Amino acid sequence: MKILLRLLLLSTLCLTVFPSPSPADHGAIHPFGASAHYMVLDPPVLAAQSSKPFWGEEEETELEEWADTIRDPLEPINRIFSHVNDKLYFWALKPVASGYKAVVPEDLRVGVKNFFSNLATPVRLVNCLLQANFKAAGNETLRFFLNSTLGLAGFLDPAKKELGIEKKDEDFGQTLGFWGMGPAFYIEWPLLGASSLRDTFGYAGDILLDPKTYLVQSVPLNLSIRIYDQVNEISFRIGEYEDFKKSVLDPYIAKREAYHQNRKHKIKN
Repeated sequence: MKILLRLLLLSTLCLTVFPSPSPADHGAIHPFGASAHYMVLDPPVLAAQSSKPFWGEEEETELEEWADTIRDPLEPINRIFSHVNDKLYFWALKPVASGYKAVVPEDLRVGVKNFFSNLATPVRLVNCLLQANFKAAGNETLRFFLNSTLGLAGFLDPAKKELGIEKKDEDFGQTLGFWGMGPAFYIEWPLLGASSLRDTFGYAGDILLDPKTYLVQSVPLNLSIRIYDQVNEISFRIGEYEDFKKSVLDPYIAKREAYHQNRKHKIKN
């Protein structure tokens, strides 16, 4: 009997010191069960749940960022679309961009990139104003006038080269995030790629602000121009996606979390 009482006392003590994780505890680690990669209780994750972590503030901040994932209730569908986009890149976009890169000189491709960037100034300008960043809005206005005139309709970038005025890469999705709207959940759109519910609304807002929407009324021609702009952009980054896929265990999850952290960083800054 004494042995039994001692065992019961020891069990009670163990449950008090090392409590069993409750469903809520698992939810704090990864509440949506999107992947087994995020359900493994690694030592850093366990330490993150402790009220007194055994490392410094820098490591604790890194753990908090690691634990901050985006919801993905549509993961089965998203994975299908991610696979479609992956094949689209390797079977269509990459071959076309590679051929385009081989034929068109880099200086001309940079000029095309500058032109489309200058044309999209209203998107950045309006979103700077909506975020009450009036200095950046002033810089965007100055950049537009300088590059549209001295820069030969935007093919050159004298505002950056001569005056050091960088463009402020802002969009409506960042504006919604700036005013407190969260991403809600992850979405992988066919052709468009990684996004979220918030950034999907943001993309629609940017389309309304984009001059290409009004300057080119023909839908097929408008779509062709946007695809050409995308091909031109890809021509500068061929190989990056391939290296990314090789460096991760699950490209889908890695892309999803990289997208989420990148958008968080842009909104914060």
